Amino acid sequence: MSSFNGLTQRVWCELRERGHSVAVEFARDEESITDAARRADPQLILCPFLKERVPTEVWQKWPTVIVHPGPVGDRGPSSLDWAITDGVREWGVTALQAVDEMDAGPVWASRTFPLPTDPPTKSSLYNGPVADAAMSCIAEVLTKVGDPDFRPTPPEELAKTRTRPTMRQTDRAFRWDEPADAIVRRIRAADGAPGVRTEVAGVRVSAFDASVGPRQSDPPGTVVASRDGAVLVAAGTGSVWLGHLKLLADVSPAGKKPIKLPAATVLADHLPPGLASPTTVAVKANQGVHYLRRGEVGYVVLDCYNGALSTNGCNQALHALRHAARQDTRAIVVRGGDGPFCNGIHLNEIEAAKSPAAEAWANITAINDVCRELITNRGQVMIAAFSGSAGAGGVMLALGADLVVARDGVVLNPYYEMGLTGSELHTYTLPRRVGPDAAKRLLRDALPVGTAEAKRLGLVDEVGPRDPVRFSGWLHEVALRYRDRELRERTLRRKAETLDRDLSARPLDAYEACELGEMAQDMFDDRHGFAAARRAFVGKEAPERTPAKLALHRAPGFVRG
Repeated sequence: MSSFNGLTQRVWCELRERGHSVAVEFARDEESITDAARRADPQLILCPFLKERVPTEVWQKWPTVIVHPGPVGDRGPSSLDWAITDGVREWGVTALQAVDEMDAGPVWASRTFPLPTDPPTKSSLYNGPVADAAMSCIAEVLTKVGDPDFRPTPPEELAKTRTRPTMRQTDRAFRWDEPADAIVRRIRAADGAPGVRTEVAGVRVSAFDASVGPRQSDPPGTVVASRDGAVLVAAGTGSVWLGHLKLLADVSPAGKKPIKLPAATVLADHLPPGLASPTTVAVKANQGVHYLRRGEVGYVVLDCYNGALSTNGCNQALHALRHAARQDTRAIVVRGGDGPFCNGIHLNEIEAAKSPAAEAWANITAINDVCRELITNRGQVMIAAFSGSAGAGGVMLALGADLVVARDGVVLNPYYEMGLTGSELHTYTLPRRVGPDAAKRLLRDALPVGTAEAKRLGLVDEVGPRDPVRFSGWLHEVALRYRDRELRERTLRRKAETLDRDLSARPLDAYEACELGEMAQDMFDDRHGFAAARRAFVGKEAPERTPAKLALHRAPGFVRG
């Protein structure tokens, strides 16, 4: 595989859950792929996310199945980009045999699904319907791999083939005098990489995180407003909210790699003074950290781009939680938006700061305040919902709730990397949920956890439906349980007794002081390589080798992805 991304992590968790021996190998070059296959001698090689060609020696000797994010007959590396840009109504995923020509092998399994009228972002499409269809295809492949009579079907027998080239910036280009919805579609087809090159406020940038704004009378291309880090740009008809931008390399300050940041931050020195900040016009429906109420249930929604919770985002979350605590609701639900639940502190904003260490410190102390508010609310039942995958501090944040639930199929990474020992009061909440031994193992092993394992461990209490709409309905019904006075009072009484017992023995300040003492050395002294790890993450540098924790050679039933 080319990356241990969300889909490959989900595949890894699911295969292990089914009892398979699984290991991972990063596809760096043909020689390393071939050497790894020889060492493992696997029953099946699965490639859920692969950009490189599989060596002939490998696919001829071992069953090798590639998951392609396109329907049968579709070929090329930009499948999702073209699907969104062209506005197709149905798309699919194909599991096919590796051959010399990319995406041209015989078909093991395929699935199709409808695409919404409102164009999805490439990342939400990939992590949602594509990932679900891929998991279904892989399940079928596993049933067929042991069948000696099975033969995959040549793709031309199933559908007409169509090879598409890599989508380039010339294919993505737009003019600001085009309709807003057409512009948004092009940008969403490139989100979160590589973005679409354009010019905003006289600055050449790559644009991301777009949504349609209100009607405007200003000339197309004019920045007419800014709110919550986004900027509003007039279009031919309507306008476009741009949430994130990245300077092009040739206009980035000397010696600095461009970093994707909130649009208003990137354009800070180029926006006109007194730019409007409309309070009545949302950047997009319920975007960003916000509070909403549905009857007797309050929702604090962490709708953060890519799941990163910046210092400002933490402050907004803290304000939302305190506002929610003053309401007469029976329960408060903390959940994510359309993407990840939360992945902790905002590494891009930290890297871009004048003093990264100081910004990291501000960010970690701000997220700790959110965690503390969640833990210590005694007036309402607190529910944390992993509506999307989560990592590091984002996982730990949720563990302070009275009830933790998850959408089926999300992946949790309950550990810290990046040269950080971590905070988020996890030294209190994690052992309280899973026990001290399991807590140490999770932090030490640093491996993904699927929902089934998370429930067994006690990281989550309940697992809801995979479909996002059904999950939201299920989640609301879970929260409405606490309309029952006896259940609510019993839950609140148990929480108060637990807090009184635990915090009389050792207050939260003591847990936080110990955690921040370690983090101070990580951030300011860089004792574990936080600066280099952060730069590599922000710069999307490919790993030089497969981590030993993933490259495990186990038999029998060894599967390598």
